[in-house]
Amino acid sequence: MGSLAAEAELDDYRITSPEEIQALLQQLLSSRTMVTLSGPNGEGYTTLMWAADNDRHTLCFSAEDGDPRLDAMLESGEVVAVAYLDSIKLQFDLEGIVRVKGGHHSALNARYPRVLYRFQRRSAFRVQPLTTKSPVARLRHPAMPDMQLALRVLDVSLSGVALFLPDNVPMIAAGVKIGQCHLELDDDTQLQVGLLIHHVTAIHPESRGARLGCELVGVDWSDRTLQHYINQTQKRRLALAAEKR
Repeated sequence: MGSLAAEAELDDYRITSPEEIQALLQQLLSSRTMVTLSGPNGEGYTTLMWAADNDRHTLCFSAEDGDPRLDAMLESGEVVAVAYLDSIKLQFDLEGIVRVKGGHHSALNARYPRVLYRFQRRSAFRVQPLTTKSPVARLRHPAMPDMQLALRVLDVSLSGVALFLPDNVPMIAAGVKIGQCHLELDDDTQLQVGLLIHHVTAIHPESRGARLGCELVGVDWSDRTLQHYINQTQKRRLALAAEKR
C-alpha cells in the first residue's frame, strides 16, 4: 500500500513527454549546469553535459580516466543523474551508459531518459499564464467597496498570485487584506480565495501600473485544481519552447 501511495505522489513530478524531456535537457545543456551522477552503493561523480543529440536521442557527459568512483558506477550499470535549474531539481536514470575514449579525452554516452522527474518547491514555484489566456482576479477595491476591479494575473503559485494594478486605479497598500476574490485562470480553473497584499512594486514606466504581490488565503489545499493548472501551464510552456528550437 505504501509503494502505491509513493507512486501516486511521484505522478505529480513524472514527465514522460519526449518534447518536455528534450526541452529540459536542452536547458541543462545551454545553462552548463553541473550534473551529479550517483550509483547504487552511494558513489558520486560530478560532471558536465557536453551534448544532447535530439536526432539520435543520446546524451554525452565529460569524464576522467582512472576515477574509481566512476568505474564502480559503470560496473553497476545503475546510474542516476541529478541537476538543479534554479529552484527545480531534475532527476533521471542514465540508461545504456558507456565510456567512450577518444584521444586524450573520455566521455560518457547514454540514451535519452524515457522518464524524467521535475521536483520543485511547490509553494514557491511560479508560472506566468500563457498569452492565449487572459486570467483575471475579480474583487472589490478594499478602500472603495463600490468599485469592482478585474485585475490581470501576472503569475501564480500554490501560495500566491501577482496582480497588475493600473495607474488609473487607486493604490492598494501592502498589508491590506481582501476577504473575497474570484480568480479566473482559465475555463477549468476558477477559485474563491482571500488575499493578503505583501508587496507593491512599481513596474517600468511604460507599463503604467504596479505589481501587487499577494498571498492566497483560505485555499482548500485538498483541492488540486490549482496544482493541475500550474503543472499544465508549465508543460505547455516547455512544449512551446521545444517547438521553437
